[in-house]
Amino acid sequence: MYWFLKVLSWLACRFSMDTCLGVGNFLGRLTWYGVPGKRKRMGIDNVMRCLGTDAQEAERIVKASWVQFGPMVMEVLRYPELIKEGRMQQHVSIEGLEYLQEAIRQGQGGIIATNHSDSWEIMGAALAQYGVPLVGVAKKQKNHQADRFIIEYRELSGMHITYSSDVREMFKMIKEGWLIGLIMDQDPSLRDGIILDFFGRKTNCVTGPATLARFQNAPIFPGQIRHRPDGGHHITIFPPVYVEKTKNKQEDIRRTMQQLVDILEQQIRNYPEDWFWLHDRWKSVREIGMD
Repeated sequence: MYWFLKVLSWLACRFSMDTCLGVGNFLGRLTWYGVPGKRKRMGIDNVMRCLGTDAQEAERIVKASWVQFGPMVMEVLRYPELIKEGRMQQHVSIEGLEYLQEAIRQGQGGIIATNHSDSWEIMGAALAQYGVPLVGVAKKQKNHQADRFIIEYRELSGMHITYSSDVREMFKMIKEGWLIGLIMDQDPSLRDGIILDFFGRKTNCVTGPATLARFQNAPIFPGQIRHRPDGGHHITIFPPVYVEKTKNKQEDIRRTMQQLVDILEQQIRNYPEDWFWLHDRWKSVREIGMD
């Protein structure tokens, strides 16, 4: 698997970005027909309930959110070309980079809280190429050859990679001035999550960004990546969010996470095609009858 992916990467690097994105879009549209009907219906229902669209518009949005997987895979395969001087900066623009740069100047670590929107894989690589000391938090893949490839290519862009199970290393690297990139839109276990309001629905949410930030007195930078009309991407980094530290730890975490979730919700409303609607986001609360 590792060498197969390396060969695919070598081939992708022989073609232009426009050609690779075209291939990626074709593959995304083709594989859409293989998505199980039950999963499609769940995604369409999510869009209709969250955005108030009709079924036709909801299906268009869900399909677009799936198709973007194809171009994202092609971009990852092209990392060896993208990290050449200036190419990543042409492909990915950033707004709000000054917030991160100020934290770096102060020698202050922090958390970048983002989500599964657009080409989230390239977001970390782009931030690293812009000079951000970034720790990417990875989930170990079942296939160790695929895991080796993914870790190697993430590190190729300049990121430091740690596994999600290694919380101790995250604490250590924040103290050393690194910024930890965390995905915050998964449905965790009910034991580990916190129930918040998301699109007017009770939603089980992760607590990691607020928990880490509170423990380390570190800022949280909400971040979002979206498609540009030219096929590139635009990252927005929002002003830092700080956890108010009171005697009520759980309320501090709840209040901060709700603030982050509200920012995420507004970005999804602005760019609905970019968010991954096919994730069963409300599975855990549905199982206990809250959705």
